[in-house]
Amino acid sequence: MAIVFLKPGREARVESGHLWVFAGEIARIDGKVDDGGIVDVRRYRGRWLGRGFINRQSSLTVRVLTHRSEEIDEEFFRRRLTDAWSYRRRMLLATDACRVVYGEGDLLPGLIVDRYGDALVLQTLALGMDTRKEMLAGLLTELLQPSAIYERNDPAVRMLEGLPRRSGWLKGERDPLVEIRDGPARFFVDIAAGQKTGFFLDQRDNRMAAAALVKDKDVLDAFCYTGGFTVLAALGGAKSVTAVDNSQEALALARRNADLNGVAERCTFVVANAFDELRRLSSSGPRFDTVILDPPAFAPSKEALERAAAGYKEINLRALKVLRAGGFLVTCSCSSHMPENLLMQIVAAAAVDAKREVRLVETRGHARDHPVHPAMPETRYLTCLILEVR
Repeated sequence: MAIVFLKPGREARVESGHLWVFAGEIARIDGKVDDGGIVDVRRYRGRWLGRGFINRQSSLTVRVLTHRSEEIDEEFFRRRLTDAWSYRRRMLLATDACRVVYGEGDLLPGLIVDRYGDALVLQTLALGMDTRKEMLAGLLTELLQPSAIYERNDPAVRMLEGLPRRSGWLKGERDPLVEIRDGPARFFVDIAAGQKTGFFLDQRDNRMAAAALVKDKDVLDAFCYTGGFTVLAALGGAKSVTAVDNSQEALALARRNADLNGVAERCTFVVANAFDELRRLSSSGPRFDTVILDPPAFAPSKEALERAAAGYKEINLRALKVLRAGGFLVTCSCSSHMPENLLMQIVAAAAVDAKREVRLVETRGHARDHPVHPAMPETRYLTCLILEVR
């Protein structure tokens, strides 16, 4: 087996349990191996650290699969997939949609598998996983018995691995519009054209937490996408929900989801840029009891963080201006580059500028089907703050 030797002093992160080795950390590679193949990782003087697959085309050159001396074969992946599914079955009882495999959180770096009803959506975002795609699809069929598996390998991150962007059916075929059950709600999910793999599964618990605050209240759901927070708020007893998104296609599906759950008469859907709509609404003063902000990732990289901070401050400032006293702000960030403490600072600064007082009710993260790897802060990307506003 080929061996990757790390530079002196560059082993601490892998020794702590982290699963990534970058090109700049590698002293040399001994032995022959094709990209996508398995390598051992060792300290500079030879001590064994782990085993994973290599891709010299990527700056993230080695993704460690195990810190144990074990064979990386089909049986290895069967065990890992079985463990991942067993965990979801224990943790998630009130849904037929979940993240079955969360990459590094399930010790399967570069692999994402989502379940929507009887269909699976698969993403192989690293070369080592992509070369094993057919095997993985076969194991998933054996384990979950889906009606079909859809490949959503369209994220731009695949290009960093030297992989093409593509999507389509891997196994079987069915209508890509799938109906799912999630807690008290049902949703239509477009697994072929929707954002990410079709739905924001990571916000499941946060939608429930927000819904508990809104009985007989007026709610604004900015960046509503296909109505996840909107529907749960209406089912939670909200008097009215105003849902804003700039995508007509997303709002069309949000309306269908409101109809599906029998709450459409209390929901108003507005096609608009959420920044512009928040600015327009804030000029009229307080009119909502709860505002939900679930924007896309403003900080996809560290380099974008300063600009992202300005965007987060702007939307939180406007949201605070439209909230009635005693109301709640539910504000989210879905980027690992925006840590919880920084988002808190941004909201606090927005509150000063808006001349409002806020106090933190709770901090939240992603749902239980997105387990965080304790040695990899990158696997904790979603922050949800719930604040009371005075």
